Amino acid sequence: MDYRSLGRTGLKVSVLGFGCGDVGGLIVRGTPAERERAVARAVELGINYFDTAAAYGNGLSEQHLGQVLKALKPNVYVGTKFRVPPEDVGDIAGAITRSLEASLGRLGLPRVDLLQLHNPLALARSGNRLSVADVLEQVVPALDRLRQQGKIRFYGMTANGETDALHRVIDAGAVDTAQVFFNLLDPSAGVAVPAGFPGHDFRQLLSHTREHRVGVIVVRVLAGGALSGTPDRHPLAMPLVAPIASGPDYATDVARARALQPLVDEGHAGSLVEAAFRFPLGNDAVSTVLVGSSTLEHLEYAAASIAKGPLPPAALIGSPRSGPTSPALAERGRRIE
Repeated sequence: MDYRSLGRTGLKVSVLGFGCGDVGGLIVRGTPAERERAVARAVELGINYFDTAAAYGNGLSEQHLGQVLKALKPNVYVGTKFRVPPEDVGDIAGAITRSLEASLGRLGLPRVDLLQLHNPLALARSGNRLSVADVLEQVVPALDRLRQQGKIRFYGMTANGETDALHRVIDAGAVDTAQVFFNLLDPSAGVAVPAGFPGHDFRQLLSHTREHRVGVIVVRVLAGGALSGTPDRHPLAMPLVAPIASGPDYATDVARARALQPLVDEGHAGSLVEAAFRFPLGNDAVSTVLVGSSTLEHLEYAAASIAKGPLPPAALIGSPRSGPTSPALAERGRRIE
């Protein structure tokens, strides 16, 4: 297992991270024995970052991960997340503290290594979207106090929402980490995409995280499973997955993924899934790639794929610093858009 710096935190994290969310579902809906075997095997493989959230399984993910950590006592880093609901925007600091205390109780831990804002961001507050001002003037000071109290080591955000808002928070140097949507269907966090691109345009967000030494945790590397090229779902997986940033619906994402089959046919990767896992490794701003599994076999395949390293240059266009994009995606852009 390779390890990369998590931005300016000083932590070295495995390039493959263990996602404990609803999409894969193993930690949320697997049996106790399945959960323990998967975490134990992940540690054997060298995975040292485990990512959960209060929202995953309505707390079950944290609870189940906590049970496994208590049984195995592995030396790993744990990150979780909080959301500030619209009814609590009048007491953002209190909402964060209450969420963290509940998370620590479910995890059975005195502190977490990373606490991340889970709300999408906007220039102006709307619905469940917090504003840039909310983040800089209320969220960050609240997180600083929790760090001073020893309940968290570092803090970050999920880079979801309006691109201008995300850039402003990153450029302010306000967070230690960002969970970034960066995959074969939406490479815009790493490279410029053409006008009319069908996904969300993050306008090379990774150049901003690199400049400000923000650790990058890649999420939705399989676009919720669509980059398998099939609509089939494992029984433990979330049965219906709404795309985030990639496309208008899951069926469209699957169709776009199938257009990337030349990556496999030309011998650049053994499967679309392998290609998807390896894609973000080519960008040096990336610290770790989160993978959520439904089975132990899924975890093993992810680790074997990641071990092969970035996709070969012949499969990609774009510079190493700006990040790769797929020639299959570029050449077939008009058809798959």
